[in-house]
Amino acid sequence: MDTFMEGLLTSLEPINIMWIIIGGFLGTIVGMLPGLGPATAVAVLIPVTFGMEPVSALILMAAIYYGAMYGGSRSSILLNTPGDGSAIAATFDGYPMAQKGQAGQAMAISAVASFIGGVIAVIGFILLAKPLADFALKFGPAEYFLLMLLTLSAIVSLSMGKMVKGFISMLLGLLLSTVGIDTQSGVYRFTFGIPHLSEGIDFLIVIIGIYAIGEVLYNFLTIDEIKKEKKKVGKIWFSKKQWKRSKWPILRSGPLGFIIGVLPGAGGSIASMISYTTEKQISKKPEEFGEGAVEGLAAPESANNAASVGAMIPLLTMGIPGSGTTAVMLGALIMLGIRPGPLLFENDPEMVWTLVNSMFIGNIALIIINILLVGLLVKILDTPAKVLYPIILLLAFIGTYTLSYSAIDFFLLLIFGYFGLLMKVMDFPIAPLVLAIIVGADMEQNFRMAILSSNGSLGVFFATPIAIGLIVLTLLSLFYPLIVKKIQKRKLSKP
Repeated sequence: MDTFMEGLLTSLEPINIMWIIIGGFLGTIVGMLPGLGPATAVAVLIPVTFGMEPVSALILMAAIYYGAMYGGSRSSILLNTPGDGSAIAATFDGYPMAQKGQAGQAMAISAVASFIGGVIAVIGFILLAKPLADFALKFGPAEYFLLMLLTLSAIVSLSMGKMVKGFISMLLGLLLSTVGIDTQSGVYRFTFGIPHLSEGIDFLIVIIGIYAIGEVLYNFLTIDEIKKEKKKVGKIWFSKKQWKRSKWPILRSGPLGFIIGVLPGAGGSIASMISYTTEKQISKKPEEFGEGAVEGLAAPESANNAASVGAMIPLLTMGIPGSGTTAVMLGALIMLGIRPGPLLFENDPEMVWTLVNSMFIGNIALIIINILLVGLLVKILDTPAKVLYPIILLLAFIGTYTLSYSAIDFFLLLIFGYFGLLMKVMDFPIAPLVLAIIVGADMEQNFRMAILSSNGSLGVFFATPIAIGLIVLTLLSLFYPLIVKKIQKRKLSKP
């Protein structure tokens, strides 16, 4: 209780309140912009956190993350173009509402749903984070290796329809994570005689290149095809009838999104889609979904914001990113000298509870921003792409140069930028590659430590109930797409 109150007082410091508002506002703006998302926002703005107090940097990045969840639905509602994957479900009923002249009402209900979902998730964080941290203390090298394997298998299995591409993406990420000097043997690996690569490829360069440069280059390909049209905002607040239809879907989807967010490799897009399909299945009027049903917008908005908070639990308690954005945050935290894991709750509990309290404050700030500034937020979407994207490119190059002040990093940035564009054009999932780069080095070291501790016996990976459970979950995650396909075929084959 004492550390909770200390965290509350720290989060209420003027400097941290400022970072909460700035992060939430920037996250909202970036989340609105089609083709960009929270991972891009955090990646591009990482250099801003250099020199900051670690707790303030964590607050800023978290605010950008869940701020983008709020903003992602704006372009979904107004343009039928999701700001990122988590906002896809908001297009199903949000855009039809905008076409009916209810854009303002749609944005208001999505903001309220996001707020309630976020608050539910923060309460879940308070109740579950410490027990999960205590549980994580039971993990040894073998368990951590299997947990990272589960994370990668889960993210690949979510690439439904393109599993092979997902595996290729993951393997490329693991390959990139091996570049540099092997810490155990001192052998140079894949450096091609370039001294700069002896310390490995900075994963932040890969992330900024693929997300920022790659996404911008992809959007430049279609820049002339984007048609601007004035959107009718309508009333800024929703009616009593709309609230009555929305409140229970919001309250059901918040806990659902939080639980899905906690699972490594899941995230807002899965949470929002599952909540949407769940509400459609239990609705008394399922035929209205896709035609502007307000609960079809409220449910996924509650779920994806709750998932963003839930994803912080595996990040902070076990050092395992639960989504692409938390993978970027993990890299930034390591750069700041913060080592996420179970010992974080023991060594620096004030930092954790400061973050939790900042989430409460951030959600209050964001609902104010998203409701009172609807008119301004709509104008942001009118920013000419030919002005916006060069600014993002400039930020990416400045951010990359500040990492090690080496011109070689510029070439690496361009290489990974074009690589990201190629992946986008060929429809390769990017998340498996990003997560593999982040966890690859630790995964290799934990595997080798486990093997050394057991004198070369693979039995160490079956020695504890936790390890066996992780193996079972990994196999289930790999075969999940096949199980779903069989169930769908059986349903279709029934008369």
